[in-house]
Amino acid sequence: MAAAPLRVLACGDVEGRLEALFGRVRAIQGKSGRFDMLLCVGNFFGSTSETEWAEYRTGAKKAPIPTYVLGANDQETVSYFPDVSGCELAENITYLGRRGLYSGTSGLQIAYLSGTESQDEPAPAYSFSAKDVAELKTSLLSTPNFKGVDILLTSPWPRDVGTFANSAGEIDTKKCGSKLVSDLAASLKPRYHFAALEKAYYERLPYRNHTVLQETPQHVSRFIALADVGNTSKKKYLYAFSIVPMSLMDPAELVKQPQDVTENPYRKSRKEAQKTKAPLCAEEEPACQFFFDLNKHQGKKRPSDGKERGNSQPKQAKKPPQPTGPCWFCLASPEVEKHLVCYLALAKGGLLPDHVLILPIGHYQSVVDLSSEVVEEVTKYKSALKEFFRSKGKRYVLFERNYRSQHLQLQVIPVPLDHCTSEDIKESFIAQAQEQQIELLEIPEHSDITQVAQPGTPYFYVELDTGEKLFHRIRGRFPLHFGREVLASEALLALPQRADWRRCAAERAEEAAQARAFRRDFQPFDFALRA
Repeated sequence: MAAAPLRVLACGDVEGRLEALFGRVRAIQGKSGRFDMLLCVGNFFGSTSETEWAEYRTGAKKAPIPTYVLGANDQETVSYFPDVSGCELAENITYLGRRGLYSGTSGLQIAYLSGTESQDEPAPAYSFSAKDVAELKTSLLSTPNFKGVDILLTSPWPRDVGTFANSAGEIDTKKCGSKLVSDLAASLKPRYHFAALEKAYYERLPYRNHTVLQETPQHVSRFIALADVGNTSKKKYLYAFSIVPMSLMDPAELVKQPQDVTENPYRKSRKEAQKTKAPLCAEEEPACQFFFDLNKHQGKKRPSDGKERGNSQPKQAKKPPQPTGPCWFCLASPEVEKHLVCYLALAKGGLLPDHVLILPIGHYQSVVDLSSEVVEEVTKYKSALKEFFRSKGKRYVLFERNYRSQHLQLQVIPVPLDHCTSEDIKESFIAQAQEQQIELLEIPEHSDITQVAQPGTPYFYVELDTGEKLFHRIRGRFPLHFGREVLASEALLALPQRADWRRCAAERAEEAAQARAFRRDFQPFDFALRA
């Protein structure tokens, strides 16, 4: 028999408005039935708390539901919490303590960390330090068969919680919050994480706690930030949910992944790729390397941020790895035809006249090797190309073959909308992969290829402009023209004679004319010109 779920309320900054809070709780329980507990994050007390608080402290009034609160976030309210290890403040109102794990008779596990982040050691009474977080992590992670906690309570938001996620509105999650809380959340893997202090409501998309295709599936985490009680903007400050303790759940049910799950926002950046690269293979496809800066000024290379700079070389924190042999695609390489330089380029021997490549100016072997700055610019190009091709009644298919190649080539091929649907394209790739005994897997929505493939891993990757993605980890031989062959097949473009780029060579003058035409047509969609 399945365990009965607990009914829980979570609340943001109370700031001493006890009557407003408990009045609302009574109203909710009158309409929806009794809840088991109320969890309060952020500032429970405020500058005008004493009058209302005295009635609860003396027993004249009683909280309508067992209420658990975090400690002070400033010196002014420290005096309300007489015992740092936790204590009962009034009937039905309990201070959890500075940090620890609360586990009730139900089996529900609630990890908590009071205060705001401090760089001082020891931290003030209203703060926590790196040592506090490390000790809390150690005490929990040392538990045999630790899988995570049911709930994590902190007052500050975790830094970077908005990465890979829906917008947090006016809150900049790259600057707001605590890095220590991010580290704690990444380690404790809470099913629910509540925070406050920013006077904003934000329910992030759930994120996964495992690496797709590399690790055993784990439960997802949900982050919810709550506003302050009684705020005039009517932002949500109470959150109701039901939860069965992790320890009582069926393992298969626990690790189910919702459709809107994203990558983990706290995943540490991957190590720099090995500098040693495989030698250039004769099968690598060169590109028609016309540089589509589209600015009228000639003789300048576009920096990775898409802005014009002077002749002085910008400082770079880290140079990309250098090729071990000649590379068709590096701007510094003597192999580059000087009238053909690249970032966005027409493919030499393209499947279609508007078959383009997205190429990094620096030398990178694959997408998983790219720096964050280059990833950002590649993403902008994909967005611009989607808009450009849709204006012409087409959808694009992007693929990458990180196998027997040395420089990243993102092949972008448009397919007329009236030829086939995105589902037709996906099914064609999967069907032809099965015919050749290639395991082509669909990557979950909101995932990132860097979470699937380690730097240096050979792979084949497909991305539709709908965001759907397919991935194959290459372990042996792989057909070099597989991507083109699928798109050239009768089921899609019906151009089987153009599956091999070497049979599609054009004269230099024709390539130049195609480049001029594409440059003219693409100019209204070029993001660099909108800056």
